[in-house]
Amino acid sequence: MILLEDVVKVYPLRSGEAKVLDNINLRVAPTEKLGILGRNGAGKSTLIRLISGAERPTSGSITRHMSVSWPLAFAGAFQGSLTGVDNLRFICRIYGTTTEDKIPFVQEFSELGRYLYEPVKTYSAGMAARLAFAISMVVEFDCFLIDEITAVGDSRFHAKCHYELFEKRKDRAMILVSHDAGFIREHCDHAAVIIQGKLHSFEQIDDAYHFYHEHVG
Repeated sequence: MILLEDVVKVYPLRSGEAKVLDNINLRVAPTEKLGILGRNGAGKSTLIRLISGAERPTSGSITRHMSVSWPLAFAGAFQGSLTGVDNLRFICRIYGTTTEDKIPFVQEFSELGRYLYEPVKTYSAGMAARLAFAISMVVEFDCFLIDEITAVGDSRFHAKCHYELFEKRKDRAMILVSHDAGFIREHCDHAAVIIQGKLHSFEQIDDAYHFYHEHVG
């Protein structure tokens, strides 16, 4: 289970402070699939980063009783001077898993070819995102965090991602951020809406979309 209690996230600005998340309370059970809705800048990606541990809340607590992925396709943790395969080795070492048996999958899935052995700082954003997604699939988690992952690659690559994530790992918990109503309806059990830093949770996805359009348009 993942439990957020009274989570607040504040970012400093030159003109003062911006409270992005305001007393967020959320519970995600094993195998549960939750969709997060909100307009651009509402705090959806911030919430995902906090749940992943990439950032810390300003106040409140986040308790994780299951392993949680980094945001899929998030390449911000890569060391740019290291090659793709060296970043893979480093991440596998952090998570206590073997590396050499995972290189063939990462090379084939990411479609990086010889660039897997080049420094990540030479990659395009798309190449880095494909590498990040591929590595996410070789380190197993109980809960996957998905922040607009369908933006990675072309339609053929989307199909590969879909199979690896939603077919092979359909028994895992997932927290998905997307503006695509069909995507949320297809993959989620419940949905929540972030508006002005507040999280509004709904059992029925259609109720969440009705609330979202009523308050955001």
